[in-house]
Amino acid sequence: MSSRRSSRGNISEDEINELISKLQALLPSSRRRGSGQASTTKLLKETCSYIKSLHREVDDLSDRLSDLMSTMDSNSPGAEIIRSILRS
Repeated sequence: MSSRRSSRGNISEDEINELISKLQALLPSSRRRGSGQASTTKLLKETCSYIKSLHREVDDLSDRLSDLMSTMDSNSPGAEIIRSILRS
């Protein structure tokens, strides 16, 4: 099967396999397992789980930052540093 897309815009099996390999390389749990091929279904489930955990981590960090900012003097050097980091 050709690795090029057809004129209809379908993705070839080679392209899907390449995307699956790239996705697998992005997941921490897949990197620990080594180069063994996981099933696509399992890989997609792991990806969803990892994305959910990242969302929880972002929410937690956001809450912690809000708590920290509420205890700081808004004109303090620390508060200004945090604001400059958030702007960048």
